[in-house]
Parts: sequence; structure tokens; C-alpha cells
Amino acid sequence: MDKTFRILQLYPRDMNIYGDWGNVLTLMRRAEWHGLKPEIINYNVGDPFPDEVDLIVGGGGQDSGQSKIHEDLLAIAPKLEQLAQSGIPMLMICGLYQLFGHDFLMNNGQTLTGIGILDVHTEASNKRMVGNIVTRSDEFGEIVGYENHSGATTLGPDATPLGTIIKGDGNNGDDGTEGARYRNVIGTYLHGSLLPKNPALADWLISQAATRKFSDFVPQKIDDSLAQKARAIAIKRPR
Repeated sequence: MDKTFRILQLYPRDMNIYGDWGNVLTLMRRAEWHGLKPEIINYNVGDPFPDEVDLIVGGGGQDSGQSKIHEDLLAIAPKLEQLAQSGIPMLMICGLYQLFGHDFLMNNGQTLTGIGILDVHTEASNKRMVGNIVTRSDEFGEIVGYENHSGATTLGPDATPLGTIIKGDGNNGDDGTEGARYRNVIGTYLHGSLLPKNPALADWLISQAATRKFSDFVPQKIDDSLAQKARAIAIKRPR
């Protein structure tokens, strides 16, 4: 059986800060360890959108980066919506998390219309939410990472939080939530990178995508002892 596994990285030229490339690298390596043949596809503004993808990842960027990709993102929104509804797993970090929502009101008063896959709204705030963060998820346990954002995101009724805050600010610093989920789409403010520190989340994304494509996917046992040590250190680090 052809085990080609296509991972699409959205806008790596403009939306790839605070180590977000590490998420793609982690997915590629763990997919290999699970017996798959990962193929990384980079999609930047103006590129043809690939005909076939199995998993989609997007990173964060400054407001200027979001403005650069905004028009292109709206153009490919129908394709992304179709893929999300079909069950394709997606992980969107920070800036792309915001633009996968309904809108983002920026500091300069400009509103960037989002693509609405996630039922969230974001407004720029005067508070910089930055530092190590730990959240608790019923499905993934403790999720550790690093946040750096001033956008305050609120969830609507059709979005489920990725987790609840143990340490940090999360979506807005007020309601105790972090991230959002809809079907197999995850948005989060956790950089750092997220997936090297959270192998359970990485394997969930791979498993959802591989099961959808191959039906009979059987994950391999991976030695995550070093990742677990890194997690333990990250959890103990001060805010």
C-alpha cells in the first residue's frame, strides 16, 4: 500500500514565528516512526492549492504577516472549509488561529475578516499575554507550551476549548480557556513549539489523518521518554 502522507504547511513565508516550524518537523518525524511516508507541501500566497492533502498546519505571525496573507486566505477559504467538514485534521497557531475565526479587530482599528471555520472572535487588547503556559485537556492531559499574543479571543457556542488554564492567560486572560476545537480543527495560542512537547497531541493529529486515509492505520509504540522529561522541565519553569 502507498503510505504517502501529505502534510500541508500554510504560509510558512509569513506565518512561522516562535518555533512554529517545529510542529511540522515533529509531525514529519513521528509520521515516519509510525510507518508512513510524509511529504511536506508548503503553500504561500499565490501558490496553487494542492489537490490532495491529509493534514494541515499553520503558524503564527505579526499583524503585518496576517495582513499579507489575508486576501489569499479568503480566496482559499471554500477549499479549507470543505476539507474541515470532511474531517481533515488541522492545527492553527496564534495568528492563523485568529484568522480561522470570524474576525480580528486589530490595534489600528482595521478588522480582518476571518474564514469562520472556528466559532471565535478576536480583538486586540492592551495586555501582552506572554510566557510559559500549561493547560488541562480531557483528551490530551496536560498541554504545555509558550504563548506570546495581545489578541484576546472569545469562543462562541460552536467552539469547544482545547483546554482549561493551569498556568498562563490562554484565550483572553479572563475566562480560563485556551484554544478552540471544531471537528478535527484545533486552534491555539501555544507556540514553543507545541508538538515536540506534546506527543499525544501530535499523534492524535496523525492518527486522525491516517485513519481517514488508510482506514487500517495502526500506530507504532514510540519512546517518548526524552519528550516527557522536557515536558516536566517546561511545566516547572516560571511564568
